[in-house]
Amino acid sequence: MPNPYSAYLRVYEPLVAFDDDERAAWQSYAGSAAPRDQRMTAEHRSALAGVLSIPPRPVPTEEPREAFVLEAAGTVHVCPVQTRLRSWMALGQFRDGLPDTLLHAFVPPASLERAEADHATWGRAATGVPLRILTATWSVPIHWFVAFTPAEREVRLDTADVVLRTRMSSARRRVARALRTLRRSVGEISYVDDLEDVGRWLEDFHPRSWLELDYGGLGRLLGPERLAEDTSIEDVATALEALGDGDETSAAAAYRLVIERWARVRALEHAN
Repeated sequence: MPNPYSAYLRVYEPLVAFDDDERAAWQSYAGSAAPRDQRMTAEHRSALAGVLSIPPRPVPTEEPREAFVLEAAGTVHVCPVQTRLRSWMALGQFRDGLPDTLLHAFVPPASLERAEADHATWGRAATGVPLRILTATWSVPIHWFVAFTPAEREVRLDTADVVLRTRMSSARRRVARALRTLRRSVGEISYVDDLEDVGRWLEDFHPRSWLELDYGGLGRLLGPERLAEDTSIEDVATALEALGDGDETSAAAAYRLVIERWARVRALEHAN
């Protein structure tokens, strides 16, 4: 079963970031955790089962104790899937983009009301819980690339799998440096606001965390040939370096390359 055409930005925190009970539970879980690709497939199956049930369940009734697990620098790190929280957020975005008459063709009013009531109840008991996975459909947001370098990219052309990983300290430093350059050169525009939001989000986590950008199902959508030619990280880095040097022409040319590359991918959302 294919994954949806989505990309993910995940934060893996070390076990010391969790309280004693959670730490013990995640330590036990990590020893038998499914690999990343299997975890994503299972998540997709569960989501499809929910929306195809009668009545539809756009949000799971319970939060599964499941996580993506990463062992880095000899330390176990976990990224809880937070399926309910992410489903509530996705449902809200879906709802905002459709009129009620069309929305109710996908999710009946009773299912929406139940999801909203459950979200309100959860929110009263789970204040301060950070969202550990950001999701983007049909493209990778350009500002996500700022946190990484080409050396941190892992590409498997045979499986169309693309993953980038970096230490949280490196990600924060790169985002902060890019924000300084952008504010000095272009001022406050939407791209700067988006990058600033990511920077604030990264501050919510343990400093010894790891950040991961996963192309997810977009890798298969691009295919081996386009993945081999993908220079998005390099283009973003070139644009920022040129801006820092005051070379706006070169910066615009590099930025245009990455914008046009992902615009062609986003256009496939509306393909017949």
